Amino acid sequence: MKQVTASGQTVDDAVQSALEQLNARKDQVKVEIIDEGKKGMFGIFGAKRAIVKVSIKQDPIDLAKKYLEDITRSFADDINVDVVNKDEQVTFNLSGEKIAMVIGKRGQTLNAIQHLVQVMLNRQSSDFYRVIVDAEGYRARREETLQQLATRLADKAIKIRRNVTLEPMPSYERKIIHSILQDNPKVETHSDGTDPNRFVVIKPVNK
Repeated sequence: MKQVTASGQTVDDAVQSALEQLNARKDQVKVEIIDEGKKGMFGIFGAKRAIVKVSIKQDPIDLAKKYLEDITRSFADDINVDVVNKDEQVTFNLSGEKIAMVIGKRGQTLNAIQHLVQVMLNRQSSDFYRVIVDAEGYRARREETLQQLATRLADKAIKIRRNVTLEPMPSYERKIIHSILQDNPKVETHSDGTDPNRFVVIKPVNK
């Protein structure tokens, strides 16, 4: 973390000196006052200069990226992390030869990592970010799989005239199921259970 200790006749003077040394704006830094100083008699005798420590604020997204890199390093050393920040949604795209280990069975490992990064980032930031951790296009492939699954199980519920329960899923995957079937007049969907074991129920509509 870049930081400097600076002094001046007043706290404001000391802060300004530090900003010039850091080539930064005041809203980009954290200021710690070490000594407020003293004007002294006639502004001369007994005067004491103000001292401040000024540090560049760390970008919470950069911190989240480093946190994610530390996590993925336990799987493989060759995992790369690219970041896309758009409209308060931060997507971390992972790539590497051993990416399958990071994804895990049905994306369970990737989902767990995503949850950790989301919690970490939003604890560090004054703004709320929606976090997506993807791995070489896995999320798009998983969404396609869920769409096919929703359609197939809806047909099953209609055929057997009984509720069909899906496996537990994270909230954004449940939303995909609900979205796919919301225009199907022959079924209704709702979520049941408690996280992390919350699941979707597909119910046939009797007409």
